Amino acid sequence: MILNKLLIVDDDPKITELMGKFLIQHGFQVYSAANAEQMEVILSTHKVELIILDIMLPGKDGFAICEQLRLENNPVPVLMLTAMGEDESRIRGFKLGADDYLTKPFNPEELLARIQAILRRSQASTVNFHVPHTLLRFNGWTINKLQRVLLSPEGAEVTLTDGEYRLLEALAERAPEVVSRDELLHITEGREAGPYDRSIDVRVSRLRQKLDDNSKNPKLIKTIRSGGYLLSADVVKDS
Repeated sequence: MILNKLLIVDDDPKITELMGKFLIQHGFQVYSAANAEQMEVILSTHKVELIILDIMLPGKDGFAICEQLRLENNPVPVLMLTAMGEDESRIRGFKLGADDYLTKPFNPEELLARIQAILRRSQASTVNFHVPHTLLRFNGWTINKLQRVLLSPEGAEVTLTDGEYRLLEALAERAPEVVSRDELLHITEGREAGPYDRSIDVRVSRLRQKLDDNSKNPKLIKTIRSGGYLLSADVVKDS
């Protein structure tokens, strides 16, 4: 039996031990690191499927670690742990490429549910099944659904997090239809929106940057007030 490998990055040994024991009991292989340096050593020798990353760390904090992972084009999903009530921290985490967040203190069962949801979304990308079309082309950009990559008009691969990819694919599949924020949140994170939830808005902002779409006057991904978002482009679907 192949176990999913998780990495916990948290400098609190008690929390790390409790999380580790709980996740091992639920069938995961767990590594732990107390700081960025230990994390880098583990990642250099082990392939992990998900990183549980605390924000408050000695030296390089969780934000800097998440940003560095994305700058290195490392697509490993990141579940960030934030302190209660820190909305700005959650938004900043999404902007830096985190896939989900969990507020401390948390119920271990919720931690497990979020991990399982992230892994389902991530692992679905590796399943090679028949689809009616595999390419989505718009304005020079190409989405390859089998490889789950975005290619620029120049043919260069654009690094996207799993959530960003799923959001863009959903908009392209439905273009020019408006897709609501609630539906996009369900597609990208598998959960319902909470009060003042801005995670989709943050992901759209990151996508616009990667698509060279002016955020002040976007031409591709347009905001529909009280509606959601739409991809304003003619999408060609090829096999």
